[in-house]
Amino acid sequence: MTDDSKASPRGVTVGDAEAFAKLLGPGRLIGIDAGTKTLGLALSDVTRAIGSALETIQRTKFSVDAKRLLDITAKHSVQGFVLGLPSNLDGTEGPRAQATRAFARNLNALTPLPVLLWDERLTTVEAERMLIQADASRKRRAEVIDKLAATLILQGALDRMRLLNR
Repeated sequence: MTDDSKASPRGVTVGDAEAFAKLLGPGRLIGIDAGTKTLGLALSDVTRAIGSALETIQRTKFSVDAKRLLDITAKHSVQGFVLGLPSNLDGTEGPRAQATRAFARNLNALTPLPVLLWDERLTTVEAERMLIQADASRKRRAEVIDKLAATLILQGALDRMRLLNR
C-alpha cells in the first residue's frame, strides 16, 4: 500500500468548454499551439475576454519545455491551459493529435491545473492568412505564426466560455 497523500495533485484534461470553465478559479488562461518544433503560447487577460500572443518556446525535451511553461504559468497566475487539438478535417485524429493528447497527459502529471483540448482545425492556416494580409515577410511570419495560432485557439475557447455564461 502506498501513501498517495504526498503525491502532487494531478490535473485533468477535458474536451468540453463548459466542464473546463467549472474547474477554473479566477485568473488568466494560457493557449498552446503544440507543434513538433515549437510551443506557441498566448495569454488571456484576467477577465478572460481577450487572448494575446505571448511567446514561442523552441521544443527540446518535455521536462525542459514543461518547466518553462510552468514558470510562465506561475508568473502570470494562470488557472488553466487551452491546448489546440489538431484533428483532421474529417474529425478523425492522426499522429499529431495523439502526440497532443500525450502532451496533455504529461502536463497533468506535473500540475493540478486543468487542460482543455480545443479543436484547432485550420488555425495555423488562418494565422498564415492573417499574416500575409498584414504583409508580414516570410521571416516574420515564421517568427510569430505559432503564437498567433495559439492566440486563435485561446480566443476561440474564451469566446465559447463567454457564450456559455450568458
